[in-house]
Amino acid sequence: MSIRHLILSLWCCLMFSCSKKDSKTTVVPTSPSPSNNTFFVGEVQPAASKSCFAGAYYRKLVSSVDIWGGIGGRVILPTIVFDPSRINPAKPAQFLDNPSIYMGGNMGGQETDIGLTWEVIREENGAVTADRRAFRPFLRRSSHAGSGQAALYENAPAEARYYWYPGEEVWMSVKIVSNGMLRLTVEGGGKKFERDFECGGYTFAGKGEFKRVNAIDQVSNEGKPVQATNTKVVGAEWKVTYIYRMVNGALVEAPFHDGRYTEMKCPSSNYFSIFSTQENRSQGAEKIEIYGRGY
Repeated sequence: MSIRHLILSLWCCLMFSCSKKDSKTTVVPTSPSPSNNTFFVGEVQPAASKSCFAGAYYRKLVSSVDIWGGIGGRVILPTIVFDPSRINPAKPAQFLDNPSIYMGGNMGGQETDIGLTWEVIREENGAVTADRRAFRPFLRRSSHAGSGQAALYENAPAEARYYWYPGEEVWMSVKIVSNGMLRLTVEGGGKKFERDFECGGYTFAGKGEFKRVNAIDQVSNEGKPVQATNTKVVGAEWKVTYIYRMVNGALVEAPFHDGRYTEMKCPSSNYFSIFSTQENRSQGAEKIEIYGRGY
């Protein structure tokens, strides 16, 4: 080989990488973008937009429908300022607005919402509080025709080791761990909750979507227009978000960057203050405030 050809070969090796990677695990760059987005070979791109479901104020990032296996992220929990006029008449110590931060998705026609919601606690003397005082894990699934599963909702036990508070930083993830089984993990502040949750629609070979959501839920209002409120949820900050993909039978972690999700602000954008830099968006990170009165 001539010196010229040797130099050319070395240059090509440096530019296009001499290392060999399995084509199924290669992450390839797209054309240049502000967030330097990268994608798996054959990855399905997310929808340009999605319709809102009525009943709550929520900020949602949702993936494409593909061979995803879960989602995870690190978040600082928000502070809540409740509208004092929105008292729940059935439970006067509580409000008709309730914040939640959760994950989940839809696979095999089964919807899941899994994460943290503002809940009552059990005090050291054994009494359950009339008012809600801490974020506590919850798991919800819709029914699933294929497995015959009925809809189900449950909370983590009302124990101090499963309470998280505004300002605390937690790691949260929802992953497929076997066919028909999701695992919720919440960890932070020296506390950890982990629960395997039967969800027949979620399988390693299936295609589905995963999401993360910050919300002000409203009591008995699902499917209805949002109720006017002065409740405000501030200080939530996602430090990073990952999505997991099935590659060679294992879950591979990848950034949930802004090329991988459909962005939703429901019922409309004026109820949200979202701050993120280009670097933030490349890591699935952002600061979120929700205000029922609007900005």
